Formats: sequence, structure tokens, C-alpha cells
Amino acid sequence: MNTSSTTAPSSGGIFSFLRRAEAWLDDKGKGAWIAAMVLGFIFIWPVGLAFLAYMIWSKRMFSRSSCAERRARQFERHEKHWGGHHSAMRPSGNAAFDAYKTDMLRRLEDEQTAFESFLQRLREAKDKSEFDSFMEDRARAATAPAAPTEVARPGEY
Repeated sequence: MNTSSTTAPSSGGIFSFLRRAEAWLDDKGKGAWIAAMVLGFIFIWPVGLAFLAYMIWSKRMFSRSSCAERRARQFERHEKHWGGHHSAMRPSGNAAFDAYKTDMLRRLEDEQTAFESFLQRLREAKDKSEFDSFMEDRARAATAPAAPTEVARPGEY
């Protein structure tokens, strides 16, 4: 005789439903959380209040990176689906192409390093010219004779 009941709640019950609802709202973004809160206030105000309290407590209300977090989760799912390897780094099986690809990637990295050092030198040169200009203006202002200021006589405006 089987004593298990078919009407027994599945593992997790209401908490499983709430976790799935939270994950669904997280996938949709902050706008979905706000819409759920507004709808909660419209239909059953304690539900809207509960949404607001939960959003503040979990820092969902004021976080600015919800889109970034969602993209990161999508990227992680994509990586899991495709084996977690970057396709550019996997060998293709063709030795000549792999050697060419390795050489090209090395050359691109060298070019990137050279370009970044060029930009750094350019920034330093700009900073130096701006500083030199400032010092010249300051020296010019210190050596220039002060213009006579007119003193108002009593009764004049």
C-alpha cells in the first residue's frame, strides 16, 4: 500500500514559487519590479507595500547595475551552454591557421600596447603644455603693473 499523497505540495511550496517569481522579475529588470510594485499598490495595497519594503531591503530599488548584472547572468548562461571556452582561444585543428592566429593575436596585442603608450605620452604632453601656459599667465600677471583703481570720493557713486 502506498501512503504518499498526490496532493502534497511539491518540494519548496510557496517559497519555490516566490524564488521563481523573484528570478523572473530579476531577468526582466528594475522596470518589472517597479511595475509589480505599482500593480500591487493598485489592486491590493499591502502587496505593493511589501514589494516596496522588499525592494528597499534587498537594495534592488537603488542599485544602478541591474542591467549589468542581467547581462552578466546572460553571459554566464551563454558560457555554460557553449562549454565555457572562448571560441577565439580554442585550437581549430588546422596547424597553419592556428600559428597564423597566434601570430596575429600577438601582433594585435603589441599594437594595442604601443597605442596605449602613445595615448599616455599624448596626455602627458597636453598636461605639460597646459601647465606651462598656466605658469606663463601667472608670471605675466605678477610682472604686469597694477592698474590704478579709482577711489570714490565721499558723496559720489
